[in-house]
Amino acid sequence: MKCPFCSHQETQVVETRVSEEGDFIRRRRQCGACDKRFTTYERPEVNFPAIVKKDGRRIEYERGKLLGSFNLALRKRPVSTTQIDSAIERIEEKLLNLGQREVLSSRIGELVMRELKKLDKIAYIRFASVYRSFEDIDDFRAMVDEVRK
Repeated sequence: MKCPFCSHQETQVVETRVSEEGDFIRRRRQCGACDKRFTTYERPEVNFPAIVKKDGRRIEYERGKLLGSFNLALRKRPVSTTQIDSAIERIEEKLLNLGQREVLSSRIGELVMRELKKLDKIAYIRFASVYRSFEDIDDFRAMVDEVRK
C-alpha cells in the first residue's frame, strides 16, 4: 500500500486488529521510507442503496460524506473516533437491512440525528439546526427543550 505521506510504495503492517463486532480489520502500517505510521481499514464490499436527494437526483452512498457530517457536528466535542465509527456502522447496517435499492436522503438524516442524540446532545442540536433549517430562535429553543426531556 502506498504511503499517504511520501507516496513510497512499500509499507509494512505492524499491527492488526479485528473490530469487536468482527465487521472490519484495522491495520497499523509503517512506511519503509519515511517511517511514518498510518491506519487502514479492511471491510467487505457491499452494495448500499442509492441515495435519493430532495431534488430527485440519485447518488451513490459514500461513507466519507456520512463521516464528514458526524465530524462537523462533533467538532470540539468529547466523542472518540471509535464511537463515531460505531455509529456509522449502525447506520450502514440499518441501510443494508432495509433491503431497498433506494433510500431517501431524509431517512439517512434521521438516522444520523438518532445516533448523534445518543452520542452528544450538543452535536445533535448542531446537526438538527442545519438539517431541519431552523428559521428563528423559537425552532432552536424547541429543540433544546426536546433534548432536556
